[in-house]
Amino acid sequence: MPQITRLAIQLSLLMTPMADQERDTFILQQRLDHLDDAQQALRSLTLSWATEREPGAGFINFEARLIEASRQVACASTELMFALAEIENRQEMPDYFDIGDTFYRMTSPEPRSLTTWFGTIRYSRSYARPTEGGPGWFPLDAELGLLSDRISPSLLTTGARLATRVSFAEAREILGWFVPQPPSITVLQETVLGLGHHTRAWFESVAPPDDDGEVLVALIDGKCVPTVRAEELEKRSGPRKDKPKAPSPRHRGRANRKLRGRRPRPKQGDKTKNGKLVTMVVIYTLRREGALLLGPLNRRVYASFGPKRHAFEFAVAEAARRGFGAGTEKTLQLLTDGDPDLHRYVDEYFPESKYPQRVVTVDIMHVLEKLWDAGTARYAAGSEDLATWVHDQEDRLYGNDAAAVVGELRGWLAETPKVGPGNKGKRERLSVAIRYLENRLDKLAYGLCRERDLEVGTGQVEGAIKHVIGKRCDHGGMRWKRERAQAVIQLRCIDVNEQWDAFALWVLQRLQTHAQEEGQRIRLQTQSPAKLPSRQIAA
Repeated sequence: MPQITRLAIQLSLLMTPMADQERDTFILQQRLDHLDDAQQALRSLTLSWATEREPGAGFINFEARLIEASRQVACASTELMFALAEIENRQEMPDYFDIGDTFYRMTSPEPRSLTTWFGTIRYSRSYARPTEGGPGWFPLDAELGLLSDRISPSLLTTGARLATRVSFAEAREILGWFVPQPPSITVLQETVLGLGHHTRAWFESVAPPDDDGEVLVALIDGKCVPTVRAEELEKRSGPRKDKPKAPSPRHRGRANRKLRGRRPRPKQGDKTKNGKLVTMVVIYTLRREGALLLGPLNRRVYASFGPKRHAFEFAVAEAARRGFGAGTEKTLQLLTDGDPDLHRYVDEYFPESKYPQRVVTVDIMHVLEKLWDAGTARYAAGSEDLATWVHDQEDRLYGNDAAAVVGELRGWLAETPKVGPGNKGKRERLSVAIRYLENRLDKLAYGLCRERDLEVGTGQVEGAIKHVIGKRCDHGGMRWKRERAQAVIQLRCIDVNEQWDAFALWVLQRLQTHAQEEGQRIRLQTQSPAKLPSRQIAA
């Protein structure tokens, strides 16, 4: 330990009241000795391994022992830091003080265990007790940004981030590869739910990017996530049955199946997924350089179980934050898969009267899928003739001649008899394609989009749906509560937006400020998920 550090500690002790000096001296000396021992062990390991290592011991063995020795130094350093911080904090805090209408009295330090990246450490901190009774708090914890959770904030939020990518069990297992005591599955679940209470405020408050482009593109689509049914939820929350006794797991499985009985075979048309819609918005800008629009720039994704209107409210608010609000003369393009609800909300939230330069486009791949289906009314499925015909219609679409495509399909429909083998299906496929195209003719100007170098497909949002929602929430056997899935999905959006570090720090500072201003112990973990959004998101 450097002499200057020991001198600083001695000066701190001289400022401590006499009644506490003996105790603090003992604690600090203990911490200093512990740190000296850990540092000496680390030095000895480094020096001895180069010359006195056992035969056949390679670098992998040295590295494993070095990690453990480094952890011991880190734990000792952390415990010393807490001991010094407690002395400084107690010197600065008056014996009596008030926050609002509540008066507090500082009492003796209370010990605590804290799980960190390096292991579990022990420290003590003074307790502020209300003079008239009630729960108190620990000023040192609030000053250092420690919550009532018994795990360091960095380890908690990192575990939650990992849990947005893999299952909670896998997240704990992976953390266990790197830390001595990883958080439990329950802690990870409750941390995700706790962070989920802050996501909406984050999306409303995050600052817009500084280097946006001149054209804003918003893509909207949705995906159903498997959710738990009411009867299954009731079964989950009921008393757990005792596992049947068996000599091995495979025999226990047989006994369970025998006890449960045969499950009924799903009937044709049964929807076992019980999917609930998540609406996703992907927003980015494009920067013009000559005849080209380069990008995407500052891509942001947002997804929610809230109503479709909520997704459009987010899109309107995000557009306004980025300089594309009502009355703008900038180009704003909106793309959908052709869902009539989405088109209705486009006209409601982005009316042409307020967004004169708006461009509304239907994903061309959805249009081509309709044409592939309609083409089987005349050509055999999978044939070269069908492929040639569809490619010809695609050329027409890029030539801004969607009306000619509809006209040809109408001619086919008129030539197809109403009776005869297979004619009913042919007429139905043609009718569906005709209605789909006719209702969206003003949104099929793909040639003009190409001339302006705008988008013609919704691949960005479909890829985001697979990556953000499908990759984490739509696996075999998964059945989510919507509120819990909402927390995971929104946190995953923040991670994909490359904002996780800023978000985690923002949440922790928010809780720290609340703890100091209100004189309360704050916990990040919670068992109660945030309510699903209904409407209104602040611009």
